[in-house]
Amino acid sequence: MAFAASTSWPAASIPGEAATQSTGKPIDLAHLARQTLGDRNLQREVLALFRDQAVAVDQGIDEATPEERRFLAHALRGSAAGIGAFALSQCATELEHDPESDGACTKLRASIADTLRFITEIGT
Repeated sequence: MAFAASTSWPAASIPGEAATQSTGKPIDLAHLARQTLGDRNLQREVLALFRDQAVAVDQGIDEATPEERRFLAHALRGSAAGIGAFALSQCATELEHDPESDGACTKLRASIADTLRFITEIGT
């Protein structure tokens, strides 16, 4: 699937260059580009894998036991940080630390929805 024409994907950064946070977007595309060495096919593949994981977490988190929530949140936290979805990673961290919190669960699901919507918008 092609990327939307309105989305500008940054090229990979020079090693050692200071990381910059894209503002206002659920995924820091500059971070994703650095993680994938600017390979757009790899970016698509990584985002597709992440999307599958995020959907699975979203569908199972409400009915999960606290220990299962902790596990799901931990796994999603790392994946989200890896693609540059730092706000989602922070929400997952909060649920990981307090897996019985319905508020943290609701916040995580909202952040998942925002991130998945953004992935759809950029055309993966």
